[in-house]
Order: sequence, then C-alpha cells, then structure tokens
Amino acid sequence: MCNMTVEENSADHSSQRMVSVAEALEEVLSSALPQNCITVGVYEAAKSLNADPDNVVLCLLATDGEEEDVALQIHFTLIQAFCRENDINILRVSNIRRLAEILGGGKPGGEPMDLHCVLVTNPQSLLWKDPALSKVNRFCRESRCLDQWVPVINLPD
Repeated sequence: MCNMTVEENSADHSSQRMVSVAEALEEVLSSALPQNCITVGVYEAAKSLNADPDNVVLCLLATDGEEEDVALQIHFTLIQAFCRENDINILRVSNIRRLAEILGGGKPGGEPMDLHCVLVTNPQSLLWKDPALSKVNRFCRESRCLDQWVPVINLPD
C-alpha cells in the first residue's frame, strides 16, 4: 500500500520528468554538436537569431545560481523576447559546468566558451526529427501552458 499524498506523488512525478527532460536535452546537444548545429555565446547567438531565426529550434540560457551581471540579464531579456516573438523554445539551464562538459569544454587554444547562451539549429540538409528534441519541445510547450515561459532544467552531474 502506498502512503504517499497527492502532493508527494506529484512532486515525485515532476522530479522524474525533469530528470527525463534533462537527459533528453543532453541527447539533443550531443547529437547536434557533431552536425555543427550548435551556436555558443551571447553575441554569436544574437547574430544567428538575427540572420536566420527560422533555423533555430531551441535556445538555452545558462547560469549557475543567481547571476549578478546586469548586462548579461539585459541580454537574456532581449534574447527571450526575440525567441518568444519567433516561436523558439527557451530553457534556462543550471549547472553550466555540466553544459561545458557536454559541449566539449572550451575553444581551441584552451579559451573557455561563453556558455550563457546556446542555440540548437536545424541541420541544413534536412528537417531534424529527433525524439529527444521532440520531448524537450513538448516540455517547453507544456510549461508555457502553466505560465512558465522559461522553464529551468538542472543538468545532473
């Protein structure tokens, strides 16, 4: 017999769902990387969004805890507005260290990447039908229905 309350059951299901979406996000990033379908960096993302917003399938805004950088917060606000206007799904990702591991660490020459904004784009050759991307997109859609316009995903270590 289960003695779990509705709230506990709902919280347990929610945490399982978040882990599932985090795993799907890792899969999306891992499969997009070798196809050169990743744009990394706030300024690079802004240029890419401006040049071809229809090619962007997902926008990640990454932080570790509370970011105090006012300029970064302004960039995030502008990127979020642009993505909403162009029907691009957005996720806020915590654990920037894990994101760096998934994306390969740094630029050639040992320079760290600006992982505060990461775009996933469609491969040029075909429309990308990835079940993991579908799962992430569904999560974003469902979150918007709950008035969570920028849901937060914690990438586990």
